[in-house]
Amino acid sequence: MEYLDFELPIKELEEQLDKCQIIGAESNVDVTATCKQIEKKLEETKRKIYKNLTAWQRVQLSRHPNRPYTLEHITNLTKGTFLEMFGDRNFKDDKAMVGGLGKIDGQSFMLIGQQKGINTKMRQLRNFGMASPEGYRKALRLMKMAEKFNIPVVTLIDTPGAYPGLEAEERGQGEAIARNILEMVRLKVPIICVIIGEGASGGALGIGVGDRVLMMENTWYSVISPESCSSILWKSWEYKEQAAEALKLTSSDMKKMKLVDDVIPEPLGGAHYDKETTFKTVEQYIMKAFNELKDLSTEELVSQRMDKYSKMGEYKE
Repeated sequence: MEYLDFELPIKELEEQLDKCQIIGAESNVDVTATCKQIEKKLEETKRKIYKNLTAWQRVQLSRHPNRPYTLEHITNLTKGTFLEMFGDRNFKDDKAMVGGLGKIDGQSFMLIGQQKGINTKMRQLRNFGMASPEGYRKALRLMKMAEKFNIPVVTLIDTPGAYPGLEAEERGQGEAIARNILEMVRLKVPIICVIIGEGASGGALGIGVGDRVLMMENTWYSVISPESCSSILWKSWEYKEQAAEALKLTSSDMKKMKLVDDVIPEPLGGAHYDKETTFKTVEQYIMKAFNELKDLSTEELVSQRMDKYSKMGEYKE
């Protein structure tokens, strides 16, 4: 297990507990009482830390190297039924965007999401989850296929942003994202979006327009990352914690502002602490959302989706 800076008190106590258990196993000394005392203190420390997380600490948790990524979610949600599809039928296959058909609880879905990679080599292959235009065009091709066969769509969002390179701009990055937003608004099948990690800028919005937008507890969703915001406003990354608070990017902030529909709770310590429970909870929320949408007519579905996004940003003085 890798630990973040604010998790170091937990690391120390877990190391103490391990040593205590080793001493008990290797000698005749009864260390049961000591171990229980450390366990109690460990539980108290965990609750104290994780129940009072700052916005920046939640950003850190959303990027935790042990956090489950898109393909891990898909594999566990579909239980071996996932069939990945490739290519945008125009330029090439973008490894940062994955998608295909799979069954969740017996129901077929088109699953689409950004994949970051789990080690240095894979992250380079996946371009750190930063999709190029062909990635968004692949996503749109799969959504249109889902619409043709009346299959609901689930998108899993985890990206630091769309790829900002020159070649991506040359191939129409902005147009590809804008096209996806337009087409998703009027897609004739249910769309359920789940933010499972980072939800940054247009990179997230390119697959983030849905009838239900769900956000995991320790994730963030914003037009800009705290580091980039800090570098623009203060000409330095040192104010990223202040920027994170000001951006109101946490799941509770997003729910309060009615920009997402529901927050998916995570195990104490984050999704990576108990992946099995995390996958079960995500499945429950996806199926709950689908059951709310499945009986709506096409006209009702599209009309409600348009109303949902039209109301965002409205306020009364």
